[in-house]
Amino acid sequence: MYKIEEPIYFYLLAIIPAMIVVFLLVLWWKKRTQRKFSNLSLLKKLAPNSSVFKSTLKLIMLLLGITFLVISLVNPKMGSKLKTIKREGVDIVFALDVSKSMLAEDIAPNRLEKAKQIISKIVDNLGSDRVGIIVYAGNAYPLLPITTDHAAANMFLQNANPDMVSSQGTAINEALDLAKTYYNDDEQTNRFLVIISDGEDHQEETKQMAQDLANKGIKIYTVGVGKEKGAPIPMRVGNSMIGYKKDNKGETVITQRKPEILEGIADAANGTYIDGNVTEKPVKEISDIIATAQKSEFETKQFSDYKDQFQWFLGISLLVLLLDIFLFDKKTKWLRKIDLFNEEKAKK
Repeated sequence: MYKIEEPIYFYLLAIIPAMIVVFLLVLWWKKRTQRKFSNLSLLKKLAPNSSVFKSTLKLIMLLLGITFLVISLVNPKMGSKLKTIKREGVDIVFALDVSKSMLAEDIAPNRLEKAKQIISKIVDNLGSDRVGIIVYAGNAYPLLPITTDHAAANMFLQNANPDMVSSQGTAINEALDLAKTYYNDDEQTNRFLVIISDGEDHQEETKQMAQDLANKGIKIYTVGVGKEKGAPIPMRVGNSMIGYKKDNKGETVITQRKPEILEGIADAANGTYIDGNVTEKPVKEISDIIATAQKSEFETKQFSDYKDQFQWFLGISLLVLLLDIFLFDKKTKWLRKIDLFNEEKAKK
């Protein structure tokens, strides 16, 4: 198992195409200048030892040296042992509403970004707990399966947006149904589902589905974002706003937070509804709940004892660059005798 310590140095590989372009331009300039001085047959007599092949070979050697040098700078490491590590924690799955109504800007910067901030801060407060993320609008999709990789959770979370789902709406039923598949450990005694939404367009049967999940030992908490007085839904093309969403009558749609729907889901599952307009409130409440929950032991496998491999690539780089130094642009006597590329025969 390999991992890269300093991937930023890969940007240095941009030097390679730049050097190739410069080499081709110089080669074209030389030939153009030489043609002005004399014809091709006379040039071969004046400079019989000149070799385009040797110049090209020197460039290839130099580029190989730079490539291996860059690889040594990123310092690839190889995991030599696969260890099974025992951890204690709970499983917590976030169901994030990414419908268009979550783009309303009645709370800064908008409802969706506020929801992401809440999830991110909760994840940062987790210990060895496992986390998963579901996104939903008209459909529900698994954004991140259950994992102990909290950095990956935050990375995937930042990419969540309404364009990830094929249809709009708020299919909380599908999100609840998908959440069942996330808890793959039947012995895990504490399992949490946190639904973050503005509460719009939820169907009535969601309460029954929430209750079914609660009967399976899954504790459900709901977090509402947005203001009850509502706000229009901005429509954007790229970074430019082109107006607000309108209904069939041409009137601006006002989206409102529906706390009573989210409260009903939480009550049906013996959970709690939390106002999410102030980020720290749901972060503190949910973090405290998870911190005081009984932890169950589970196993994870990961590579350990990573060893540096940069020295191999550095050694190859230095060897190739050293060969490049001793490689001349002109034809060597022994190479002319061998006539490897039939250059002498071509002259005859």
